[in-house]
Amino acid sequence: MQQKQTTKLRELLRSKTFLHMPAVYDALTGRLVQSLGYEATYVGGYVTGGASTVTEPQLTMTEQVRLAEDVASKINIPLIVDAGAGWGDPLHTMRTVREFIRAGVAGVHIEDALYPKRAHYHTYVVHGIPTEEFVEKIEYAVKARDAADPDFVIIARSDTCRAMGLEEAVSRVNAAADVGADLGLLFPRNQKDAEEAPRKCRLPLVYVQSRGNRDGRPIYTKKELQEMGYVACIEAQVVICSNFHYQKKLLGELRETGKVSDLSQAEWVAARQEIEDLIDLNEHYEIERATVEARQAKA
Repeated sequence: MQQKQTTKLRELLRSKTFLHMPAVYDALTGRLVQSLGYEATYVGGYVTGGASTVTEPQLTMTEQVRLAEDVASKINIPLIVDAGAGWGDPLHTMRTVREFIRAGVAGVHIEDALYPKRAHYHTYVVHGIPTEEFVEKIEYAVKARDAADPDFVIIARSDTCRAMGLEEAVSRVNAAADVGADLGLLFPRNQKDAEEAPRKCRLPLVYVQSRGNRDGRPIYTKKELQEMGYVACIEAQVVICSNFHYQKKLLGELRETGKVSDLSQAEWVAARQEIEDLIDLNEHYEIERATVEARQAKA
């Protein structure tokens, strides 16, 4: 029997394996991340909202679960997903946890943001709910986890560093620890906060690399994060922004000149072959050779 992805994630955390997780928004990129040796991968709200052009504040639970299930079902490494504010109050958050467990996801983070989320979140405006309400959501997320799959990982996320400072965010993460959260996630504003957060929190912390941020949040190497005491890193925009940048460049050149100069013919051939390998096309050929083509040969 194949090991559950939730159990795999728990084992990685117990073994102190640092989880370096690029955010993906399709199954092919999930396969690519897996093929390159990453320990786990991630589906984020910003990325799903951006890729689907509805934006994260308007993203529904169903849309996020659907994409996460598509990715999770095609890979053999754990997938962690942004579950936003749980899509409602504690009752709704419990359903959110159950839906992600059914989708084959290994863990989610749940935040202390207002629901429904406001578009101004992306201008670095914090709409935080009271600590008591946040902790209730985590407490009932944990109850849903324990009933459905005790290995499922609950990450308590606080966005309050920006508006209220590190101490407030730490206190919220620590309160979430008291009701059974497994990991914490907050957003240090500077080097000092980034170094202090893992020491002050009673949960192991995940760091979010917000490449392209416009408010000065620091970006670190994997080694630097490990040395500070973080146990995981989400690369939130690395796939969507790099894809957009290079596709825009290539498509612009193709539109203007009718040619593409960045890739040689050999590189096009190699890329196409790698895609076919990642989607297991050779296995499809083998099945057809053994069935429909074999019958045709006898006819």
